[in-house]
Amino acid sequence: MQFTEQHQALRQNVARFVTEQLNPHIDEWERAGHFPMHDILKSLADLGLLGISKPEASGGLGLDFSYELILAEELGGAHCGGVPLAIGVQTSMATPALAQYGSDELKQEFLTPAIEGKLIAAIAVSEPGAGSDVANIKTRARKDGDDYIIDGAKMWITNAHQADFYCVLANTSDDKPHSNKSLIIVPSHCAGVSRGPKLEKMGMRSSDTSAVFFDGVRVPQRNRIGDEGAGFLYQMLQFQEERLFGAALTIKGFELCIQSTIDYTRERQAFNAPLLNNQTIHFALAEHQMEVEALRSLIYRATENYVAGQDATLLASMAKLKAGRLSRSLPDQCLQFWGGMGFMESTLINRLYRDFRLTAIGGGADEIMLGIICKLMGILPKKAKG
Repeated sequence: MQFTEQHQALRQNVARFVTEQLNPHIDEWERAGHFPMHDILKSLADLGLLGISKPEASGGLGLDFSYELILAEELGGAHCGGVPLAIGVQTSMATPALAQYGSDELKQEFLTPAIEGKLIAAIAVSEPGAGSDVANIKTRARKDGDDYIIDGAKMWITNAHQADFYCVLANTSDDKPHSNKSLIIVPSHCAGVSRGPKLEKMGMRSSDTSAVFFDGVRVPQRNRIGDEGAGFLYQMLQFQEERLFGAALTIKGFELCIQSTIDYTRERQAFNAPLLNNQTIHFALAEHQMEVEALRSLIYRATENYVAGQDATLLASMAKLKAGRLSRSLPDQCLQFWGGMGFMESTLINRLYRDFRLTAIGGGADEIMLGIICKLMGILPKKAKG
């Protein structure tokens, strides 16, 4: 991928923001279990970073997704996973379908304020019985006059407690599972919307996460994004940006794992020599850096296809899978080289080890990515007839 001076200027701005406005506060936010998202989003909005690839008519910059990729990659330099994830939900997970398929009225009411940092967005797809199995969701939106009345529950919702609106996937008919769903914008202040207690998670602790419940929630049908029944398709298309953004978030974090381990093992003496002198360690770290570069290249190639208007589903799924696999192997081995210190929660490697584990689960588990890849390769077993 060829980056322009505009790309590089954006990279520097985001890196500076991470260094000056995020990292000095990460430890405090991790202890609190949340961060001041309205304040942080407003600061990002002032820099034009919340609508990089969104339409200019809605207040965005109107740039292509390669610029959004730069945002993701540099946000990954934060000393935790929770804050970048929450920001990514706002820019690349809860708003792409709204920007592409929403009515002008709906975009004016929700997308423009989200780009301005005035409203926090959350994506509400997963359910207690339907995580990666999106087609199996049970939340229903039935028509009543000009409104929908929504009943159901969503689980593991990032930004749940601070969100001003949810992009909800719900069944709007009794048609087949892939053609009976719609994406609907639901303001969090609506009567019947409630949130469960914040979930205590293994990692991503600065990102508030909980269940969201919809009990007879009434919203106008004009809050539907695009065509009724097209929600599953819109969400699958939205997943392309989510998965590319999520994979890109890992690059700088993986490099933090590697570099912090180099620094530690260079200083740590064992048997009268730096630990880093051990061939097992420096060879492993070199291998890890090679894997990161391979992942970066795959993400860049997938992004080039996406920007060119090609179907990037195969490469985006491969990038997401590769990032998920590395999220388990790379931090784990780096932590091993830290020995007892790696087991201490006070170390950066410990936090990254915990936070990265979600990469192989959220946004479609590794097994789902493999299924997509096999389907697009034409190697899935044929279903038996009768």
